[in-house]
Formats: sequence, structure tokens, C-alpha cells
Amino acid sequence: MKKLLFVLISLFLVLSFRALAEPVDINAADAQTLALNIKGVGDRKAARIVSYREKYGPFKSIEELENIKGIGPKLIEKNRANLLIVNNKAVVSN
Repeated sequence: MKKLLFVLISLFLVLSFRALAEPVDINAADAQTLALNIKGVGDRKAARIVSYREKYGPFKSIEELENIKGIGPKLIEKNRANLLIVNNKAVVSN
């Protein structure tokens, strides 16, 4: 019974934390930060975002995330308010 209560409380805290996601710069954030702040993006997709960025350079638009396996327009729209591209101290919001 104590284990079940612990699991339920832990799950509640994790889900609450994800609901409080902050805007994230997709050109600067590490995989852990991306996974925590983008709904529908876990560790694997976050690692793909970082790998894509390392291979092709900084994202020029938020829509460029669609080039990553598992990320489509619906996921981007669901998270658009939390996705930022910061270049040369200027914030670009798509």
C-alpha cells in the first residue's frame, strides 16, 4: 500500500511539473531540458533534437523540428507557446 501511494504521489508530481513547462530555446537547451519542457517529447526525441542541431546547426524556424523523426505539426502546435529560438540575443517566435 505504501509503494502504491508513493508511486501515485510521484506520478502526480511529475505530471504537475510537466504542466508548468517553461519556454525553451531549442537552439541552446540540452536533451534533459527539452524532454522536461516540451509536451510529447521524451528522452529519445529530445536526444534526436540535440543530434539534429549538432549535425545541421541551429534551428532557423520552429517548423524545422518536423525534420526530426517523431515530431510533426500537431506536436509543434501543442507546444508553440513554449518553443523559442534565440539568436544573437534576439528572440524569434514563430
